[in-house]
Amino acid sequence: MFRRTFWFTTGVAAGVWATTKVNRKLKQLTPESLAATATNKAIEAGHRLKDRAVGFALDVRDNMAQREAELEEALGIQESPELPAARRYTAIENRNKPKTYVIDNTTYTDNRNEDH
Repeated sequence: MFRRTFWFTTGVAAGVWATTKVNRKLKQLTPESLAATATNKAIEAGHRLKDRAVGFALDVRDNMAQREAELEEALGIQESPELPAARRYTAIENRNKPKTYVIDNTTYTDNRNEDH
């Protein structure tokens, strides 16, 4: 009698364990779960790619500075370059006020909002 109870309990435990495993696997294979997993992997890959790109850019910058120093030393350039003089005029005109032109005693304006 004790043997039957033991094997019955062992069978029930194995059945519960197998059912739990199958249900977990089925939940992992739902479309929502697969989409979430793919999204997480894509985000992780993006972060790794960004970290590698930043590392590459920093390496390039360091090597560029080193090479510039070597070239300056080889060419005898030790002075810092002078900056250009400040501009006296603005690069873009102020368009807040429309310009007026007088041609043959007739006044013209750039204002496109006026009635014609």
